[in-house]
Amino acid sequence: MDRRSFLRATTAGGAAAAAASTLAAPAYAQGKRTLTLVTTWGRGLAGVHDSAQYCADQITAATDGQLTVDLKAAGELVGAFEVFDAVSAGQADMYHGVDYYFLGQHPAISFFSQIPFGMTFMEYANWIYHEGGAELSEELYSIFGLKAFPAGNTGPQSGGWFSKEINSPEDFQGLKFRMPGQGGQVLGKLGASVQNLPGAEVYQALSSGAIDGTEWIGPWADEKAGFQEITKIYYTGGFHEPGPNLNLTMNLDTYESLTSGQQEIINQVTRAANIWSMSLFMANNSAALQRLQAGGVKLMEFPDSVWDAFGAAATEVAEEPMGDELYARCHASYMDSLKSSAQWIARSEGTFTTQRNRVMGI
Repeated sequence: MDRRSFLRATTAGGAAAAAASTLAAPAYAQGKRTLTLVTTWGRGLAGVHDSAQYCADQITAATDGQLTVDLKAAGELVGAFEVFDAVSAGQADMYHGVDYYFLGQHPAISFFSQIPFGMTFMEYANWIYHEGGAELSEELYSIFGLKAFPAGNTGPQSGGWFSKEINSPEDFQGLKFRMPGQGGQVLGKLGASVQNLPGAEVYQALSSGAIDGTEWIGPWADEKAGFQEITKIYYTGGFHEPGPNLNLTMNLDTYESLTSGQQEIINQVTRAANIWSMSLFMANNSAALQRLQAGGVKLMEFPDSVWDAFGAAATEVAEEPMGDELYARCHASYMDSLKSSAQWIARSEGTFTTQRNRVMGI
């Protein structure tokens, strides 16, 4: 029995059936359907919840209400870390989130969220849309009865907020730090006690001392979360998420039950969400960073010795799941595309921005 058949069987009875009675399957009324969208985001989390809401609103509008997307934020129907299973089992129709929360399902999911020292937004879009990423995504997510669409990006994320300055790799020993995904695994190799917390729970954990530090997103979202009220030590450059992808992921049976026109609307809305959310963060980050600095936040950069330690540990982390054939194929495809993109960007945009900033005094 494959996983999709197993999930259908297990959700037919017992507790899963009870859950299915409260988590909306597609509702039909006079040819119209309501699709339930669950998220990994607390309602109102800056940028990421906005991206999910954008998808819900645009799908509803573009289909003239033939599909109405009902967004339920984390905790309103299921918890942030439960959305993958809920949609895979058909208890909800789609979720919006960042999928490194679900590496326990399959290690290759890393490549469809973010890996340390990985792709920027444009490099990722190139891989997905033009160099084989979409085909690998379809192969991977179909194992779980899902279909994933890139549907948002935050751009480069900050290194994080710390209770103390980081002057050497040894400073991570015993540090309780919130960082999901392969990035968290990297810090674990440096001796940190890594915590995986949903975004809505991070402020309280940092405030209470349950964690010594956290990464979240970047200046705008971090300011909205209020981390500057707790600590003033902020590392602006991070190794872990240079362009993390957010997915809108649908139950595959639900997706296949849509008309071809509705499917194409979802495809195009999620592509639009990529640009819309990326520019939303870009539009807000610089001003937020200035406000943080004016409020006494100390803007820091990791020393080279720490970057070198990040790099060595990241290589180890990336190599560990290579025994999985699909992971290995995703890794090879991802890295081939990254190397190709990076070589051109370094010689074009990289050279230009360095010289532009020098000439213009930026």
